[in-house]
Amino acid sequence: MTPGEILQDLWQAAGLPAQALACADLRGADPVFPSSFRVGTAAQCTVAAAALAACEVGQQRGVARQRVTVDMTHAAIECSGWFSVDGRVPETWDAFSGLYRCADGHVRLHANFRHHREGALRLLGLDPATARRSDAEQALLRWRAIDFENATANLNLVATALRRFDEWDATPQGQALSSQPLFSITRIGEEVSPLALPPLREDQPPLTGLRVLDLTRILAGPVGGRALAAYGADVMLINSPHLPNIEAIADTSRGKLSAHADLRSGQGRAALERLLGQAHVFVQGYRPGGLAALGYGAEEIARLRPGIVYVSLSAYGTQGPWAERRGFDSLVQTAMGFNHAEGEAAGDGVPRPMPMQILDEATGYLLAFGAAAALWRQQREGGSWQVQVALAQTGQWLRRLGRVTGGLAAARPDLAPYLETSPSGFGALCAVRHSAQLARTPARWQRPSMPPGSSAAVWP
Repeated sequence: MTPGEILQDLWQAAGLPAQALACADLRGADPVFPSSFRVGTAAQCTVAAAALAACEVGQQRGVARQRVTVDMTHAAIECSGWFSVDGRVPETWDAFSGLYRCADGHVRLHANFRHHREGALRLLGLDPATARRSDAEQALLRWRAIDFENATANLNLVATALRRFDEWDATPQGQALSSQPLFSITRIGEEVSPLALPPLREDQPPLTGLRVLDLTRILAGPVGGRALAAYGADVMLINSPHLPNIEAIADTSRGKLSAHADLRSGQGRAALERLLGQAHVFVQGYRPGGLAALGYGAEEIARLRPGIVYVSLSAYGTQGPWAERRGFDSLVQTAMGFNHAEGEAAGDGVPRPMPMQILDEATGYLLAFGAAAALWRQQREGGSWQVQVALAQTGQWLRRLGRVTGGLAAARPDLAPYLETSPSGFGALCAVRHSAQLARTPARWQRPSMPPGSSAAVWP
């Protein structure tokens, strides 16, 4: 399928009007990064879908459609997630993160958060204060891969065994996902009229005046919220002061307000509910059931704010035995077979990751796409809406897009033409400009990236 055909499929699945597709201009072709998978196509199509759907919300609000152009190389570079702060490029991975040999295969650890790292080391019988990576390598040689995967899951830690595609397909989780769509947009709650939106001028970005609560921390959710901010939405990032973040927050917070609210406290819950009373979109990346346990599941939020668009992000979807399992892009790639497949394509059989966290990035743009599509439907049909996306479902979609012969021989593109530097609350932030070019109202971030808690928990 061509990128245009892939975008058309996404568009039809969201129930959006076909005539808007004439405004999309997709340029370039894979490979643009060294991979046997169509990572450039996945980046381009999901970015284009998000931008075009935002513009369709603008059209629904009374302004003319506008042309949306997305260059594949630019989109793929944006999805590489590259950035620097004050000239320093942060380390992507903790020293203990990565692929390890086991007695019968490999496992991948995700140790970027201290509690995940220390928990895995203790499971291996190691002292986190003194352990070295070589100690972990020796300890894992005494484990079967699946046994370690199960042991970490039982302790709410994060590690996965390396699988081939056929091995993943045979697992109960692979079978549960095989019948799931890439994303879902469903009506929930009681009947409610379309929400009144503020007037929109032709010279304003299409989501101007729309308010988004962003309760996500790791890459996919923050990327989706950042995209909505680029199209004009007021995005309020809500962090709990007791939860850790990754350094990529400096990049993914561009355009957002950033407030603290501890949902375990009455004060934090009251702050969230005040914000919710004027919100149009609620985005959450807690594992399935996690936020519902606090009283903020989709149905509860729809009762508190009728007409809301509630967007849920998970690692492995809402069906199957892994539905509540924690996961990150690198682990999903390993579990589903992508690492093994890249090694096979390279000819040396050495498992390797794809050249960017494309499951995170593409899922983030699908999140923004789903939110905009549901907003469009809310304006036409009324009701409250739930959007569901998952890293593993994005992985299934990427696999169905097919392979790129000789793709691993491609050279990594030059990032420099796509970078911009701006002041931020973290320092001088050098990062990739947004890759969707809107003809009339250029996508841009009007607020600087700021650390968590920099904003009051009130809408501007």
